[in-house]
Amino acid sequence: MSRITLPAVDTATGATAEVYAKVRKAAGGKLPNMYATMGQLSPSLTAAYLDADTALNTAGLARKDLETIKLLVSAQTGCDYCVAAHNMLGKLAGLRVDDVRAIRQLENTGDAKRDALIRFVLGILRQSGTVPAEAVADIRAAGYSDAQLLAIAYAISMITFTNTFNRINDTDVDFPAVE
Repeated sequence: MSRITLPAVDTATGATAEVYAKVRKAAGGKLPNMYATMGQLSPSLTAAYLDADTALNTAGLARKDLETIKLLVSAQTGCDYCVAAHNMLGKLAGLRVDDVRAIRQLENTGDAKRDALIRFVLGILRQSGTVPAEAVADIRAAGYSDAQLLAIAYAISMITFTNTFNRINDTDVDFPAVE
């Protein structure tokens, strides 16, 4: 059960109502619990997050790659809310059911480029300090550009933010159950 009381979203006014409308537009009319809570607490941070997500979506990584990163990081941090959300969004982005399961369980997906991305992101999550030169060489050899390395770093930071908030809040999951 969420630790922060979910607001009465239909009575929101001002900046909160504006950010709710922005979320609904982006989410096909829905207002997920995470955004309802964030929007109530800080419309400006929520709007900034939405703008950052828009920028990330145009930063040169394929939607499947973004969802791979978001699902992988969420599974590694133990954020059940974001695992459920990105399990669903990954499928909508074109990842197969077997792919999302493999990403969550750290198994090979059978796609060499996707598996290289998973290894690279896991290395970042698990090792402190400067990323080894060999890891950067390996991800470049898999076909990722330097601009995409920037997008990978940005995706990790953004999903870490939502993972952390949802873990603090224990946000009620309003996405389909993970199979």
